[in-house]
Amino acid sequence: MAKKKSKPKRPSPKRPKPGRASPKRSKAKRVRLESKIRCAAIGLGMGRHHAKAFAEDGRTELVAVCDLDTSRCDRIIHENDWSGVRCYTDYKRMLKVEKPAAVSVALPNFLHSPVSVDCLNSGAHVICEKPMAMNVRECERMIRAARRHDRQLMINFSYRYMPQSRFLKGLVDEGRLGKVYYARTGWHRRRGIPGLGGWFTTKKLSGGGPLIDLGVHRIDLAWWLMGSPDPVTVSASTYSVFGPRMAKERGGTFTVEDLAAGIVRFRNGSTLLIEVSWASNSGERERMFTELYGDAGGARQVNLEEGYKFRTEYFTEMGGSQVNVEQHSAGSFAEGGAKHLISCVAEGTQVDSSGEDGLAIQKILDGMYRSAELGREVKIR
Repeated sequence: MAKKKSKPKRPSPKRPKPGRASPKRSKAKRVRLESKIRCAAIGLGMGRHHAKAFAEDGRTELVAVCDLDTSRCDRIIHENDWSGVRCYTDYKRMLKVEKPAAVSVALPNFLHSPVSVDCLNSGAHVICEKPMAMNVRECERMIRAARRHDRQLMINFSYRYMPQSRFLKGLVDEGRLGKVYYARTGWHRRRGIPGLGGWFTTKKLSGGGPLIDLGVHRIDLAWWLMGSPDPVTVSASTYSVFGPRMAKERGGTFTVEDLAAGIVRFRNGSTLLIEVSWASNSGERERMFTELYGDAGGARQVNLEEGYKFRTEYFTEMGGSQVNVEQHSAGSFAEGGAKHLISCVAEGTQVDSSGEDGLAIQKILDGMYRSAELGREVKIR
């Protein structure tokens, strides 16, 4: 009697390797997560906020944190009751053992590029703190690694995610301001040099002073609100007035600027004026502002009471009268950067503040420093 032929077995569908994100789907479809996204944070200064966001998101599992300061690492784990979260001092070992699918990189500026590239090469999506890197070449290495491994690379331009900024962006996208042809932005501190004498004020470790530290936020916000125009030329000046004297008195190095100012011209004819300082004889302890001037309306975002709450206003004309409209009940940050990265990984959509955006801002920063050094206007490379 002939044996009954058995039906050939269907091959089981390939699953992503442990610790890797599921493959991208159509942007129109939400990715179905079979398990939580494994996350880790490298650097627990600003990175502790990213770690907390990973720990609190229902779609993620915070599996590890990494910091050279083990006491800080242990303290943060204990304070947040993160049972099961492991502490590392070697991020390469953490990547190998834990295989996280998403990683926060919040380290001194000179480490942003090499550590982010290692994370991307391991197969992880990355959110990197600002500035993206020390210079354009380092940014380009990061972007190449992200493209090579088809991973998301996000730069934490956190002021984009404030509800006040989203409100302004909506006005611009709806055409309420018309053509935005001019903008001003700035961040002045009367006396506020971070980590005086340490890596913040050492150019070979930080890349610069308030321009690359504070200015990067203000430039990105204004540039994004203007519609991300293509920068062509820049003229800038930098000054070191208070920092060297303060560093001499307290000890340590100060090889960066403490005030920078410049003007960027864009291919579409629009212009951006920039002012930033860590220390200056200004009237307020801390002042942040971004102003947009369009042919149909204007807008302004300023901080309140020298702090980190903001007022947003829209200026237009109605019924033959000039009208000011102020946003109310804006709340605080709508969606932090870490949560935005996870949303994009889960849904298969592109992050907002991408590596390409970070590169565009870095070109402006590099141009401003080059212009200040040469004492003349330069082309954006």
